[in-house]
Amino acid sequence: MSQKSVEIVIGRLATDEALRARFSDDPKSTLMHLQGAGLDLTIGEIEALHRTPLALWSFVAMWVHPRLQKIALRRDVRDQ
Repeated sequence: MSQKSVEIVIGRLATDEALRARFSDDPKSTLMHLQGAGLDLTIGEIEALHRTPLALWSFVAMWVHPRLQKIALRRDVRDQ
């Protein structure tokens, strides 16, 4: 079951802009949050994902077709 969770995290990091940004800011906390949200990640898997170079996820995301990306739409507070 754990391998499936690792694949989910990798897929989300490749396709979810907001998660990628949160992961870039605080990888360990983001992974712990995902674990708390129900993903079956072992301490070893969390550590391995944490040690993965952050630049990899942005690089991978560049190669994923835009239709498969979950874009974070940020609303500028000045536009209110």
